[in-house]
Amino acid sequence: MVPLPANYRHADVLAFHGRDAQSTAELVQGQCLRKGLMLRGCPAVVEIVLEQAEARCTLWVDGPASAAAMAEFEGLSRRLLGLHMDVDAFEALHGEHPELGALVLAQSGLRVPMAATPFEALTWAVTGQQINVGVASQLRRRLILLGGRQHSSGLWCHPDAAGVAALAETALREAKFSIAKTQTILTISRMVSEGRLTLDDWMAMPLAVPAMEAALLSIRGVGPWTVNYTLLRGFGHADGSLHGDVAVRNALQRVLGQSDKLTAAQTEAWLKPFAPWRSLVAAHLWASLRFAEG
Repeated sequence: MVPLPANYRHADVLAFHGRDAQSTAELVQGQCLRKGLMLRGCPAVVEIVLEQAEARCTLWVDGPASAAAMAEFEGLSRRLLGLHMDVDAFEALHGEHPELGALVLAQSGLRVPMAATPFEALTWAVTGQQINVGVASQLRRRLILLGGRQHSSGLWCHPDAAGVAALAETALREAKFSIAKTQTILTISRMVSEGRLTLDDWMAMPLAVPAMEAALLSIRGVGPWTVNYTLLRGFGHADGSLHGDVAVRNALQRVLGQSDKLTAAQTEAWLKPFAPWRSLVAAHLWASLRFAEG
């Protein structure tokens, strides 16, 4: 059992994990989430049943569940549930902000669910570069199916770095990944599988954020937006500036009541005083668009 805060927003977390309408690797039914993933080389499914005050979490592994896998399980569940940030402190500090405060209080308890692994977060960020969520989700689904690992429950598992590194470039191109994204994803996968990009070590023993940023930015095809999104969804970093995100800029324009579109520079300047919570501000802005669209 994982205790849930009193203001936990169950629907938000289920909506995030249920955004693939075909339920390839994630299945949401009522208050239950099942997610397929590779856990230490074995297909696995995490089931999370949300109750009012707690989450019942179960792990099924095809193969022997090692002690190391079981040790990772609680942390993995908390990542998927978005329980890594102290959102109460953020709300206490900014709930009366003249421009953002009303939105923060209206969305009190908003949290940021994380990807199962930093590798999944990074490949999703690369996949989603400069395209809408619907198209990105289609590409992600194809990548999962190319990985070819299916749990006995029927759910497919998001491939790990070794699984993606083994894919042929032609397979990704036939799945409609651009040449640039194909090369970047394969480079990242090979670096992780060969131990040259130690994402899991960063999660266990975090480096200073500037060192993580520098390592990621050294990879061709990875820019500031990709880095900040990865730090948020992969490592729970609350202070990445997502001023380059079009949805963030559109939402901020709405919040400020401006008729002209905001530039990335204007958005960056507006977000700066919210450090060390800029990523959480971006999450509130994203959510405001979703709710405004009904």
